[in-house]
Amino acid sequence: MLWVKSLHIVFVTSWFAGLFYLPRILVNLAMVPAGSDAERARLLLMARKLYRFMGPLMVLALAFGIWLWLGWGFGGGWMHAKLALVVVLVGYHHVCGAMVKRFERGENARSHVWYRWFNEAPVLLLVAVVILVVVKPF
Repeated sequence: MLWVKSLHIVFVTSWFAGLFYLPRILVNLAMVPAGSDAERARLLLMARKLYRFMGPLMVLALAFGIWLWLGWGFGGGWMHAKLALVVVLVGYHHVCGAMVKRFERGENARSHVWYRWFNEAPVLLLVAVVILVVVKPF
């Protein structure tokens, strides 16, 4: 089970790298001046490729997490809270993808400041998940 745990940590870490960086690309997209088509196209390409790369990382992180859960049978309130946060993270992942599509269609209506705040969510969620898993407060 230590192999499974190790792979879970690797894929969660990799997925989070994407969750940290993709919204930063959205910040940059929101700041592109009108008429900078090459810069916009380059950032959209980066966002699209990163989002597609993040999908399999998320699936593998979830698969190894479920394997751990079934293998060790973790229970308790902390696990329920962690699983609720994982559901929020999966939702955040998909919201990021929807935002990339909005940028592709030229339908973004939010400022770069909004995206900067949006970019902070995965950091807060990661802190909460790590505390739940390590401290097991309830």
